[in-house]
Amino acid sequence: MPRLIFRNSLGQLVDIAAIAATRVKNEFGAILEQTMHSGPVAITRHDRPKAVLLSFTEFESLVKERSRSLGDLSEEFDELLARMQTPQARQGVEAAFNASSEELGRAAVTASKKHRAPTRKRSQRLSRAART
Repeated sequence: MPRLIFRNSLGQLVDIAAIAATRVKNEFGAILEQTMHSGPVAITRHDRPKAVLLSFTEFESLVKERSRSLGDLSEEFDELLARMQTPQARQGVEAAFNASSEELGRAAVTASKKHRAPTRKRSQRLSRAART
Protein backbone atom coordinates (compact mmCIF):
# COMPACT_ATOMS: atom_id res chain seq x y z
CA MET A 1 0.00 0.00 0.00
CA PRO A 2 1.36 3.49 -0.80
CA ARG A 3 2.57 5.66 2.03
CA LEU A 4 -0.12 8.08 3.19
CA ILE A 5 0.95 11.61 4.15
CA PHE A 6 -1.23 14.29 5.71
CA ARG A 7 -0.60 18.00 6.34
CA ASN A 8 -1.85 18.66 9.85
CA SER A 9 -3.27 21.91 11.23
CA LEU A 10 0.26 23.10 12.08
CA GLY A 11 1.31 22.69 8.44
CA GLN A 12 3.56 19.71 9.20
CA LEU A 13 3.65 16.66 6.94
CA VAL A 14 2.93 13.54 8.96
CA ASP A 15 2.52 9.88 8.07
CA ILE A 16 -0.95 8.46 8.57
CA ALA A 17 -1.37 5.05 10.13
CA ALA A 18 -3.43 2.74 7.91
CA ILE A 19 -5.89 0.39 9.57
CA ALA A 20 -8.16 -2.16 7.91
CA ALA A 21 -11.90 -1.45 8.09
CA THR A 22 -12.49 -4.81 9.77
CA ARG A 23 -10.13 -3.89 12.60
CA VAL A 24 -11.85 -0.49 12.97
CA LYS A 25 -15.19 -2.28 13.23
CA ASN A 26 -13.90 -4.62 15.94
CA GLU A 27 -11.72 -2.14 17.90
CA PHE A 28 -13.36 1.23 17.33
CA GLY A 29 -12.89 2.55 20.88
CA ALA A 30 -9.16 1.87 20.93
CA ILE A 31 -8.66 3.31 17.45
CA LEU A 32 -10.65 6.41 18.41
CA GLU A 33 -8.31 6.93 21.38
CA GLN A 34 -5.29 6.41 19.11
CA THR A 35 -6.64 9.06 16.74
CA MET A 36 -7.17 11.60 19.50
CA HIS A 37 -3.63 11.12 20.82
CA SER A 38 -1.52 10.21 17.77
CA GLY A 39 -3.27 11.87 14.86
CA PRO A 40 -5.35 10.80 11.86
CA VAL A 41 -5.88 7.18 10.85
CA ALA A 42 -6.63 6.02 7.30
CA ILE A 43 -9.28 3.34 7.13
CA THR A 44 -8.60 0.89 4.31
CA ARG A 45 -10.58 -1.75 2.49
CA HIS A 46 -8.63 -4.21 0.36
CA ASP A 47 -5.45 -2.17 1.02
CA ARG A 48 -6.93 1.00 -0.46
CA PRO A 49 -7.70 4.07 1.67
CA LYS A 50 -11.44 4.69 1.84
CA ALA A 51 -11.83 7.14 4.75
CA VAL A 52 -9.86 9.03 7.36
CA LEU A 53 -10.66 9.24 11.06
CA LEU A 54 -9.34 12.41 12.67
CA SER A 55 -9.89 14.39 15.83
CA PHE A 56 -12.61 17.01 15.93
CA THR A 57 -9.99 19.70 16.59
CA GLU A 58 -8.12 18.72 13.42
CA PHE A 59 -11.40 18.67 11.48
CA GLU A 60 -12.33 22.18 12.70
CA SER A 61 -8.91 23.46 11.69
CA LEU A 62 -9.26 22.04 8.18
CA VAL A 63 -12.78 23.42 7.73
CA LYS A 64 -11.83 26.84 9.05
CA GLU A 65 -8.84 27.07 6.70
CA ARG A 66 -11.02 26.20 3.70
CA SER A 67 -13.83 28.58 4.52
CA ARG A 68 -12.04 31.76 5.44
CA SER A 69 -14.62 34.48 5.47
CA LEU A 70 -14.47 37.68 3.50
CA GLY A 71 -14.06 39.49 6.81
CA ASP A 72 -10.95 37.43 7.61
CA LEU A 73 -9.45 38.17 4.21
CA SER A 74 -10.32 41.86 4.50
CA GLU A 75 -8.66 42.03 7.91
CA GLU A 76 -5.54 40.32 6.54
CA PHE A 77 -5.44 42.76 3.62
CA ASP A 78 -5.77 45.74 5.95
CA GLU A 79 -2.87 44.46 8.08
CA LEU A 80 -0.66 44.03 5.00
CA LEU A 81 -1.60 47.48 3.73
CA ALA A 82 -0.81 49.07 7.11
CA ARG A 83 2.64 47.46 7.08
CA MET A 84 3.28 48.90 3.63
CA GLN A 85 2.27 52.42 4.64
CA THR A 86 5.47 53.30 6.48
CA PRO A 87 7.24 56.60 5.76
CA GLN A 88 10.13 54.66 4.20
CA ALA A 89 7.76 52.78 1.88
CA ARG A 90 6.03 56.01 0.86
CA GLN A 91 9.39 57.63 0.05
CA GLY A 92 10.37 54.60 -2.03
CA VAL A 93 7.15 54.65 -4.04
CA GLU A 94 7.41 58.39 -4.57
CA ALA A 95 11.03 58.04 -5.71
CA ALA A 96 10.10 55.25 -8.13
CA PHE A 97 7.28 57.27 -9.68
CA ASN A 98 9.48 60.36 -10.03
CA ALA A 99 12.54 58.51 -11.35
CA SER A 100 13.71 58.89 -14.92
CA SER A 101 13.98 55.86 -17.18
CA GLU A 102 17.78 55.95 -16.81
CA GLU A 103 17.52 55.88 -13.01
CA LEU A 104 15.06 52.99 -13.14
CA GLY A 105 17.38 51.09 -15.50
CA ARG A 106 20.38 51.59 -13.20
CA ALA A 107 18.33 50.48 -10.20
CA ALA A 108 17.19 47.35 -12.04
CA VAL A 109 20.76 46.43 -13.01
CA THR A 110 21.96 46.99 -9.44
CA ALA A 111 19.15 44.88 -8.00
CA SER A 112 19.77 42.05 -10.47
CA LYS A 113 23.46 41.97 -9.53
CA LYS A 114 22.57 41.63 -5.85
CA HIS A 115 20.27 38.65 -6.50
CA ARG A 116 22.34 36.86 -9.13
CA ALA A 117 24.22 33.71 -8.15
CA PRO A 118 27.99 34.15 -8.35
CA THR A 119 29.49 32.80 -11.56
CA ARG A 120 33.05 31.80 -12.30
CA LYS A 121 34.93 33.65 -14.94
CA ARG A 122 35.28 31.87 -18.25
CA SER A 123 39.09 31.75 -17.96
CA GLN A 124 38.80 29.93 -14.62
CA ARG A 125 36.39 27.38 -16.10
CA LEU A 126 38.66 26.78 -19.11
CA SER A 127 41.81 26.36 -17.04
CA ARG A 128 40.09 23.91 -14.70
CA ALA A 129 38.70 21.94 -17.62
CA ALA A 130 42.20 21.67 -19.11
CA ARG A 131 43.54 20.21 -15.86
CA THR A 132 41.07 17.34 -15.82
